[in-house]
Amino acid sequence: MATNDKQPRKLCLIASKGSLDMAYPPLILANSARMTGIETHIFFTFWGLDIITKKKMNNLNVATVGNPSMHPWFHIPTWLGAIPGMSAAASWMMRKEIDKLDFPPVGEFVEMLVDAGAHIYGCKMSMDMMKLTKEDLVDGAEVLGAMEFMEISEGAQIIFV
Repeated sequence: MATNDKQPRKLCLIASKGSLDMAYPPLILANSARMTGIETHIFFTFWGLDIITKKKMNNLNVATVGNPSMHPWFHIPTWLGAIPGMSAAASWMMRKEIDKLDFPPVGEFVEMLVDAGAHIYGCKMSMDMMKLTKEDLVDGAEVLGAMEFMEISEGAQIIFV
């Protein structure tokens, strides 16, 4: 016997890295989910908190040291990543490429997601460790512990970024 009790889709993303190149994947996935009507929750933990921290969100940089992808993308040998100013140059180049794709800056992207109904959370333990308060986070963010996020994520598709 077939039933029409199909549960609505739910996506839970865990954003754990706060560099410029790691901020966009969870934001793009969350935006795609919201555009298709999928309930969306993003849990920002450890350095991922930089993506929703007001003072940091629009100043994220690309890590050039220890990033093997820098060579083929920017044609920069790995050892050059250690030279002062290389991270700033790579970040500037990446921002130009992001602009060409017509993606908004990180802060604007996060605001768009909140306005679209995505739920964003700062990890309580990581915030305590980094001496952050709810006031440090973008408007619309909530603060949750990992166990609370586990409750929210029940039955969801979970992606760790």
